[in-house]
Amino acid sequence: MARRAPLRLAIAGAGLIGRAHMARIRADDDCTLVALADPSPAAVAVAKEEGVALHTDLDTMLDATKPDGVILATPNALHVAGALACLERSVPVLVEKPVADSLADARRLADAEAASRVPVLVGHHRRHSTVLEAAREVIAGGRLGRIVAVNGSATFRKPDRYFADGPWRAKKGGGPILINLVHEIDNLRMLLGEIVQVQAMASNAVRGFEVEDSAAIGLRFASGALGTFLLSDAAASPRSWEQTSGENSAYDHHGDEDCYVIAGERGSLNVPTMRLRTAEGEASWWSPLRTETVDAPVGDPLARQLAHFCAVIRGQTAPRVSAADATRTLRVTLAVAESARLGGTPVRID
Repeated sequence: MARRAPLRLAIAGAGLIGRAHMARIRADDDCTLVALADPSPAAVAVAKEEGVALHTDLDTMLDATKPDGVILATPNALHVAGALACLERSVPVLVEKPVADSLADARRLADAEAASRVPVLVGHHRRHSTVLEAAREVIAGGRLGRIVAVNGSATFRKPDRYFADGPWRAKKGGGPILINLVHEIDNLRMLLGEIVQVQAMASNAVRGFEVEDSAAIGLRFASGALGTFLLSDAAASPRSWEQTSGENSAYDHHGDEDCYVIAGERGSLNVPTMRLRTAEGEASWWSPLRTETVDAPVGDPLARQLAHFCAVIRGQTAPRVSAADATRTLRVTLAVAESARLGGTPVRID
């Protein structure tokens, strides 16, 4: 059988995440990089290293290259305009998360995706995590019984240079709610379903920036389950997904820590250690809980997401995270920011 030709992919954005995508494309026989779009001077060296043509803007690259698919690794404010340019040319697109920097723009893209029938995949890459997939299987299989509660955390310390390199991160539109929490909200939606109400308190007491450095969040799920979440980018703590999961070797790794504890009527699951405790008979605090570790080999979510995107382009599957799906994650995240701004007023989510 003749080997099928690799898909011709193009990338807009030669920053950190754009280069991460390039590395995965190099390692995947099903696709090849054919062009790069980025107006920055630093992109010249990146394009030369990759051996591809460099364009200063996305429209020029699309018209000159006519790729099979495009990965948008651009700043958040450019996501929707770039995705719409791809849809206008019937080019499938992988849009980095968050899908947009406003709810109105996210909805505009979701509507355009539905009308065009051209697939949009949003890069919530943890949806492709082998660990989170295993956790979802445990929950969906009923081993915990009806879910009662979840306790989550994303506590880590960003160094001073993080803010020196990107001063915008200390201003309105920055802060861990809008930069980091969107990942956690998507994880929790993947595992436990829709979130219908949030309540949040935030503080900037550590750094004194105009944006928060810490937040305590309450969550209500459509199922009736409740959740709490502690978020901070000023805490020297390893209880974050990056530092516990081991999926990205760039981060300090603490494999004995968890960042989610999911509790049901019949048992509980710690993630990502995947320690499962279940009642053998009557579920009671006087009765023993059986302890085991669920097998969940760690994979590379970005590589698995790329393989999925190739399958989407070939029409073999639907996007795992559509623009409409990603809009719901953004809506919850923005509701958390709104509740914090209102001093802890509960915010319902339509």
